[in-house]
Amino acid sequence: MKTNLSKTQIPEERLDELREEALRTGRVRDSGIVPVSSPITQPAWAASYHGHPVLKPPTWTWQIPLYFFVGGLAGTAAVIALVAHISGSFPELRRAALWIAFSGALISPPLLIADLGLPSRFLNMLRVFKLRSAMSMGAWTLVAFSSSIGLAVVCSELVGAGYVYGSLVLLEWVAEVLAALTGLILASYTSVLLGITAIPVWSENRKLLPAVFLAGGLGSAVAVLELAGFRLTATQVLGIAAASVETITATIIEVSGKYVDRPLREGNVGWLMRTGAVLAGPVSLLLRIFWAHSAVGRQLAAISFLAGALIGRYAWIAAGGVSSRDPHALFRIQRSEQNVT
Repeated sequence: MKTNLSKTQIPEERLDELREEALRTGRVRDSGIVPVSSPITQPAWAASYHGHPVLKPPTWTWQIPLYFFVGGLAGTAAVIALVAHISGSFPELRRAALWIAFSGALISPPLLIADLGLPSRFLNMLRVFKLRSAMSMGAWTLVAFSSSIGLAVVCSELVGAGYVYGSLVLLEWVAEVLAALTGLILASYTSVLLGITAIPVWSENRKLLPAVFLAGGLGSAVAVLELAGFRLTATQVLGIAAASVETITATIIEVSGKYVDRPLREGNVGWLMRTGAVLAGPVSLLLRIFWAHSAVGRQLAAISFLAGALIGRYAWIAAGGVSSRDPHALFRIQRSEQNVT
């Protein structure tokens, strides 16, 4: 029984003929076959492999980039709270940072579950603990972070209300340390999750992504604290550091000129990426430098960074979708690896 083949598909018989011709003459003559890097304009179907994509595009819903953003903000806020507690100089900042981290811990699970579709699927991810699986580590980290930051907030509020008992104070310290450690993992594991995939624009930037995600989380946590009224020298320094990292990483992407980074520089996704990078990087940095003593300037810098970091998370996910539809990016990586070996 014969089946109808689309224009982008080649019958197996014709493929056998082309292979025999290639072995016999060293050439293949057929309409529509365009060599890679050829100056000839490629047809529309050339962006596939015999009519089929080489890689499957990411199927994450809009909740996942928001989860990346909120999780990074919450995780780094827990670290700020621990550092403030150790210094003993900013008790109100510490309390605010704990509540910001706890709020993020409350928001993150529903976002992740919304993408999975059913709460039972999230629970099924907890049935197995795999150190080599970024998804397994992420699910367990989210549970550990939410539990520890919730315990830290409860203990902090009880101690603040006058219930100063040795065991309670010790439990508060343990909870804050655990929240900070798991918070760092929560803020960074999402970049590892992208980097270990086969999607070229993610895998080839696996060393750059952790810096982008950690800087985005730190700058966002500082921005929320400053919008809450904590415009201190410490938050200013952290804000400048985060904006500087965003500026440097954006510059690296722009000047590298790598083929694999085309989705980050071209088309609608490229403009989205550039918008996020400019807001979180140069705009926020310049506002902090030139209006350092202005409350309005600091607030604008905080808003700019938050907007840029959030846009950046969506841009990175969108870039992965574009990159997955470009087989030449993957082929170039494979050829370069073969040449090295």
